[in-house]
Amino acid sequence: MAFLFGEAGASGIPMYYFQLVYVVGFLAAVGIGSLAWYNSKRPPGWEDAARPDFIPDVEGQDGEGDSTDSK
Repeated sequence: MAFLFGEAGASGIPMYYFQLVYVVGFLAAVGIGSLAWYNSKRPPGWEDAARPDFIPDVEGQDGEGDSTDSK
């Protein structure tokens, strides 16, 4: 792996571009994973938990939204 980074540094590509790709990818994975987790069916014991306001309500494949939140 150090060989690849050494070659990238020698070719004139700054190393922070590679680090930026990892950071942006990690943040995207955390964000998308959080949205998917909040929109999934609730685990046992969390059925009555309130959904945060900033999480959008996404309908499932069967056309039903999350029925635990009634506004």
